Amino acid sequence: MPAPAAADPELLAAARALLADAPVVDGHNDLPWALREQVRYDLDRLDIAEDQSGRLHTDLARLRRGGVGGQFWSVYVRSDMAGDDAVSATLEQIDVVGRLIARHPDALARALTADDMETARRQGRIASLMGAEGGHSINNSLATLRALYTLGVRYMTLTHNDNLRWADSATDAPSVGGLSAFGREVVREMNRTGMLVDLSHVAATTMRDALETTVAPVIFSHSLSRAVCDHPRNIPDDVLERLPANGGVAMATFVPKFILPEAVAWTREADANMLAHGLHPLAMTPDAMRVHEDFEEANPRPVATAATVADHLDHMREVAGVDHIGIGGDFDGTAFTPSGLDDVAGYPNLIAELLARKWSAADLAKLTWGNAVRVLRAAEDVSRALRRERPESLATIDDLDA
Repeated sequence: MPAPAAADPELLAAARALLADAPVVDGHNDLPWALREQVRYDLDRLDIAEDQSGRLHTDLARLRRGGVGGQFWSVYVRSDMAGDDAVSATLEQIDVVGRLIARHPDALARALTADDMETARRQGRIASLMGAEGGHSINNSLATLRALYTLGVRYMTLTHNDNLRWADSATDAPSVGGLSAFGREVVREMNRTGMLVDLSHVAATTMRDALETTVAPVIFSHSLSRAVCDHPRNIPDDVLERLPANGGVAMATFVPKFILPEAVAWTREADANMLAHGLHPLAMTPDAMRVHEDFEEANPRPVATAATVADHLDHMREVAGVDHIGIGGDFDGTAFTPSGLDDVAGYPNLIAELLARKWSAADLAKLTWGNAVRVLRAAEDVSRALRRERPESLATIDDLDA
């Protein structure tokens, strides 16, 4: 494979200059879960003001080097958590994000609105938002959904890896057929509150049902093109084609098994190896990473690069248009990353690759900053109108899906 364009110093300098004006808004970073797994939220033991290379993909210095100006911190909990346990764990995740912002006020700024994001950019701080990853976090309760919004959560991924009673996941056997009646009510209530509907992780049928139901733009916080890599976590072209009418944004992720077809089978074997060692396939504790590394040494993995991510972005731009794409790396939520996108300092390498492909500065500014801010502002506008039209929904899953 030829050397990536990011190796060109002039392109890399141009990428960094562009990011100084239009920094990356990244749609998905799992640092809160990594802090839970590694140190049970003890920020003294794992301080992101210090160099955490080798332990995390994320720290403040590397966020700066990467040109990150906005971050949706995922307040993810695993989908094998259920009921009130899932809600409590989500609240713990929200708590640690708040503690991170309070601990690093010169670097991080709490952001609840698009205006907050612009203010943080002017101040030279990283706008810090939150996204809940999986509707199991609300335990079938619209009141809990509204409470998460009040606490600062600005998107919710409708499912994670497993189905819910009201929505099908991309990586589970179909059971609902998309969204149930209650699932559609969840989408309507998200519209009313101003919470973005995130369609990463959901089945294609759920994507289509959500797009038929929503009156606000949707996002895909960390997904790629299914036409380029045929993985169920990626977005079919017919769904990408609907984003211009909806106004939504698909944010390209850096998870190798979603980038390279060759990585899909390898990852399946790596996951089986984790289970054979009594570990969850998504575990990223030091012990889990040693198991991953030993497997990789014995079974060399197919390696994605910034160029293969750019292949997805080229296709997504062609199908959906440049106004409807963004970036959502999934750092600290994946054991493996592409070459050149090893951690949060790597975004300039991707931008340099796109510059080499003749993407304009204006188009790149939409990819990195403009589209994400626009979609949040649009959700706020829809919410203001809907709150005038109707009260909070008191519907229950038993009422609607009996």
